[in-house]
Amino acid sequence: MPCTMCGIVGVATCSGREPAVDAVAFDALRDRLAHRGPDGAGSWEHRADACVVRFGHRRLSVIDPSPTGAQPMLSASGTLALVYNGELYHDAELRLSLLTSDAPPTFRGSSDTETLAELLARDWTRALPRLRGMYALAALDLREQRLLLARDPLGIKPLYWTITPAGELVFASEIHAVLAHPGVSARPDPLGLSAYLTTIRTTTADRTLFEGVRILEPGAALEFDLRAGRPSPRVVAVPCPVSDPRASTRDVIADSVRRHLRSDVPLCTLLSGGLDSTIVATLAKKELPELWSYCAGAPSPAGEDDFDYARRVASHLGTRHREAPVTRELFAERWPALIASHGQPLSTPNEVAIHEVAKRLRADGQVVTLSGEGADELFAGYHSALDNSAAFEAGGVRTAHERALHQIDANAWIPREAKAAVLSPLLARATEGDAWLIDRATARFESLEAQGVRGLEAHLAYQEAVNLHGLLLRLDQSTMAAGVEGRTPLADAHVAAHARALPMSRKYRAPAEGLEPSARTKLALRDAFAGEVPTDVLARPKASFPLPFAQWAGAHASALESRFAREIFTDAACVTVAQQPEKLWQLAWPMINVALWGQRWWG
Repeated sequence: MPCTMCGIVGVATCSGREPAVDAVAFDALRDRLAHRGPDGAGSWEHRADACVVRFGHRRLSVIDPSPTGAQPMLSASGTLALVYNGELYHDAELRLSLLTSDAPPTFRGSSDTETLAELLARDWTRALPRLRGMYALAALDLREQRLLLARDPLGIKPLYWTITPAGELVFASEIHAVLAHPGVSARPDPLGLSAYLTTIRTTTADRTLFEGVRILEPGAALEFDLRAGRPSPRVVAVPCPVSDPRASTRDVIADSVRRHLRSDVPLCTLLSGGLDSTIVATLAKKELPELWSYCAGAPSPAGEDDFDYARRVASHLGTRHREAPVTRELFAERWPALIASHGQPLSTPNEVAIHEVAKRLRADGQVVTLSGEGADELFAGYHSALDNSAAFEAGGVRTAHERALHQIDANAWIPREAKAAVLSPLLARATEGDAWLIDRATARFESLEAQGVRGLEAHLAYQEAVNLHGLLLRLDQSTMAAGVEGRTPLADAHVAAHARALPMSRKYRAPAEGLEPSARTKLALRDAFAGEVPTDVLARPKASFPLPFAQWAGAHASALESRFAREIFTDAACVTVAQQPEKLWQLAWPMINVALWGQRWWG
């Protein structure tokens, strides 16, 4: 089952117009993603009366590094072209179904890209619900001159896109490659920027921090008719996976981990010593006797930190364990460097630690790593947020709008009521009191209610939508920047379907005297692995950040003196936060990130 981790990029025009980039300039756009695919590059062009399309691909070879796995790729029939970033964890089953069909294809190699191209050539968007894995793809139907952009249900792999004023569709795996197109202007989006200051997420719904640049939402698919005068997206509905009611939590997760282990190059696991990473490492070690494990973070002088727990778990499992410590000096160096690389502010300080451990494991010859992302959002791991929401729901019947306001306000880094004192008058007027953000949150709760998801379950679903997407983007950016493929067996569409089908009582228990938070969250996981995971890990409290960033938040407080910062924030806010960054760390983190981001793009 070949892996096709990579970076993809493309442009498409209608009415026979020439793209704004020639072939040489297009390859330069493609090669801005070289860190995502250091092992190879390819480009492909299609010309018809109606359109001009260019696809580009950067390849990270994990399985089948032969030329038969190279992209862009044409289907066996020559009727479909594909660029694809991702991995299908059931490629063998899909390929067998094709080979035993009435018209079996002739496969040239063993690449899952080839399997996917054949599925799409035969069934187009009807093939999407069959896919299990992580992916962002662009496919061109050469017969109908239609282009498809699609993303996996949880949004593990990103895909950004825009339509230029001249009517050219541009898409790429990273936002800076889109912005490098000469027809795309890098301008801040006031609504996206204000949403970031509230949530520290660089995307909200399909909105980014750049005006006019969108991200394809998790599970979304857009179809563009290139025979029209201008590319215009049509939303394609893609059904979500359905849970098997007979499956146990342990079996569902064990199956996912086994599928995520398929690789022809060295594979390791991230191990913090928390419940989620320990479950993944425990199951992986049963399959891979020589498993390597890695821990990153800032060592605590008091002990009992991630490093301490990870060492104990590694010793218990018998993994070959390595560490990637992050010092204040390294954090201060990497913070602006990663913003420059990503083209966006950091979401959480953990991105520095993830990038550092990815560099370390890549230097050791590891290419693929497992991670425990997803369990907190799917199985109810954040006790403080859930306790808060449970108390809110106990106050009476709540509307979708009230639930939206609760979630926004309860989790805000910069509260809505503080923004008048923080944002410049011009930006404050443009955000209209975060009306757009509130409307989006309200619409999400309304959608959940229409599906029969209410009460505390709706709050957990909202946290999944906001938090998990941000964490998966964080993991993708930080690992791929080091040429490493990050896999998330707990953030798997089938695991998610199983978790959503569990009653809330199997995931979370309300506060009660004598019950520690660790005994009230992720109940299904703790029960499923009670006999395999060490008892001290089962009882370990949730640790949100492995870095003491409250103490390190002022590392680049001087950025608040920049011209861009003074255009975005009030002078008083800049001065106050720059003088007390540790005390005001919840303001300092998003504000300094925005200031560094502004310096990256606008000086």
